[in-house]
Amino acid sequence: MFHFDSYFLDGEPSARAFDVFEPENIRHSLAVFFIHGGGWNAGSRSSAHPLMSALNKEGYLCGTAEYRLVSPGVGSKTTIFDQLQDVREAYDAFAEIARKKIPDIGIAVWGTSAGAHLASLVATAAPGECGENVNLKNKWLPPVAAILQATPATFEPWPDIFPPIWQGMQNAVGATYEKAPERFRALSLCKYIRKDNPPLLFLEAANEHIFPSEQTLALAKRHQEWGIPSEWHVFENAEHGFFYNVTRRPQKEAFATMLKFLAKIEKTCYP
Repeated sequence: MFHFDSYFLDGEPSARAFDVFEPENIRHSLAVFFIHGGGWNAGSRSSAHPLMSALNKEGYLCGTAEYRLVSPGVGSKTTIFDQLQDVREAYDAFAEIARKKIPDIGIAVWGTSAGAHLASLVATAAPGECGENVNLKNKWLPPVAAILQATPATFEPWPDIFPPIWQGMQNAVGATYEKAPERFRALSLCKYIRKDNPPLLFLEAANEHIFPSEQTLALAKRHQEWGIPSEWHVFENAEHGFFYNVTRRPQKEAFATMLKFLAKIEKTCYP
């Protein structure tokens, strides 16, 4: 059993929204906040509902964000900077709700593909640091961890980059790389990897073909060298963006890995 509510950041139905799934009994001092994927130009917060329901059964309070989507072609009115604003403000509003239920609650952000990109920046960069506008109503509550599946470690081009995703990345930035390389650097997770980061859990598919898994492995190893307990796991018979439910074997394995990671984070934050 759980209680479900939808909230709209602008006071009326729009793409700037988030849902809250509250279990009958909240049994953890951590909450999980989801950010959906979809190449920055598709997807919906409802895609995270199966995982939210599964975590509710484990006693976790959960939220999931909706955000404005990028239109096809370079020159879209909406860019990643707008999306980052949307998810930060939704996270801030969710944190306000969560703190009313558990005053000292910690929040882990979760995302897959484009959602993992947005979640990684929410977790590692300060509000506004990437160049996004932001209007927070509360004191920023930094995420205590991030769970990231199919994550771009950089937003700058790499050798043999998948052409459709590179075009999609430039569309989402709102400019070509040649015209505005600084925007791509500002949106690169690797720029914000530093010693004050929260732990990151990278969940990689063995059949990943869009974002090179070895790049996130390098980030996890850098964290580990600094003593940050970040983790990197690869799942066989899994493809890009596989972790959207808990029905297939690799999904169940990823869910179990996520639960173990959350338990470690909770034990560290609330010994």
